[in-house]
Amino acid sequence: MGLIYELTVAAPPGDVIGYDMARLADAMDIKDPARLAVETHGSQGLVTIYPEDPLADVLLPDPEYLVMDSTGRIWVGLHHNGRRTRLRLYDPKSGSAQRMLLFGTTGAGKSTGGQIILAGMKRSGVGVFYADLKGGQSAPEARGNCDWCVYTQEGAIAQLRTFWNVMKAREIRYAAAGRSKFLMDRPDPLMYMVVDEANRLLEKGAPYRDEATFYIKDIGRTGRSLGMGIALFAQAGHLEELGGSDTLRSMLKEGEVILLRWTSNLMRQLVSDGLLPAGQKLAAIPKYAGAVELVSQFDDTEADEDRPGTQGSGYHLSGLHPTARTRFFKVGSEMPTDGLDPEMLALYGDGPHSVLEKESWQDAGEAYVGKLDGMEAYQAACPEKFEEPEDGGGGRGRGGNRGGGGRGARSAPVPVIPAPEPRTAGRLNLTDRVLAVLENNDGEELDAQEILAAVNADGGRKVSLGGVRNALTGLHG
Repeated sequence: MGLIYELTVAAPPGDVIGYDMARLADAMDIKDPARLAVETHGSQGLVTIYPEDPLADVLLPDPEYLVMDSTGRIWVGLHHNGRRTRLRLYDPKSGSAQRMLLFGTTGAGKSTGGQIILAGMKRSGVGVFYADLKGGQSAPEARGNCDWCVYTQEGAIAQLRTFWNVMKAREIRYAAAGRSKFLMDRPDPLMYMVVDEANRLLEKGAPYRDEATFYIKDIGRTGRSLGMGIALFAQAGHLEELGGSDTLRSMLKEGEVILLRWTSNLMRQLVSDGLLPAGQKLAAIPKYAGAVELVSQFDDTEADEDRPGTQGSGYHLSGLHPTARTRFFKVGSEMPTDGLDPEMLALYGDGPHSVLEKESWQDAGEAYVGKLDGMEAYQAACPEKFEEPEDGGGGRGRGGNRGGGGRGARSAPVPVIPAPEPRTAGRLNLTDRVLAVLENNDGEELDAQEILAAVNADGGRKVSLGGVRNALTGLHG
């Protein structure tokens, strides 16, 4: 690469170093700011001058490097000085899953970074519920490489509700076993709920914003010691686009956070909220790399309009060196492909993906077992939101109790694994309970009132006449 120069800078004690990358490069007669790397910490600074952009080509040596190491981390890219950029999925010392955020503006390389993380999760034996709210376009290769994929906001809410139900079931099961920490694969797999394009679910005016915020907050607080992590990949110009700063403050302060190219509004909020370490500054990342030359009208040289992009460049805010520029590995085909990218598929590997433990299928319910999406998934995961009151009016829609119910979704056959064991009435959903009454009436025709009485006598949760009618309509449909 040639000679590399390193300068140390110190301000008076108590002062904080500030700088402007463009002016610093100009003062050093450096036409390409990408050759400069500046790290600061309070009154201390480190300036490295490279003969060329050190992050121009960050290639993945081998997909096996994506496998989680003994510290629970996966290797996702490189810092400017060659240090590995590693994201933690699991902390074996504390027995904790992690909270993760990957965010930046449009075209910053979020989708590719997300694919690397998803591939690392698969190769590390992590089960993933993946919601791609770009209709499946963010990571089409994830289908078949994750436990459950959905592509709608309703499907995302169904996944969050199901993940929350499983979390609560693990909580009960682990408490009974006297366990306060999660031990990976002893006996349950590490699980992650990943929401891609999370801004579409959490921005102001989004139809399910309140529900999503509730589940994300509670999973973030409670899921860690139960082996259930949560990751959000999002475009954001302001934290209000991600459910508000309160939703994400703990994730930003304590989770794994990678910030790609950002807006000035977002950076100001990160600083004002104290979400960046005190006295630390990040150099802005331009959309394109390389030097910009002024071209005289008398110069016949053709300007190069295809400068390389900076996609995948950013900062690992939760790492040891949050102000050191980093970049995700370059993965996938160089040019767009017709259909799924074979190189991206190779990143995931041919092996099977991890799935939710069988002990939790009953709590996961029909939405998970049937791998449903859309309103069908939402109704299966949140049946109480669709039950009509006894007088037959209202009751439908998106309201209802956040975080309530959800246990007893009807079992459905799974192509690759045996169906769950039968459940007691207290764990069955309403459709199953109605079906059990119909199957055990010796062929006698029953009206809705008689079915209601029989269902309410089976030892399960009391239900309304409108709910029974809805269940009957679904069975006849």
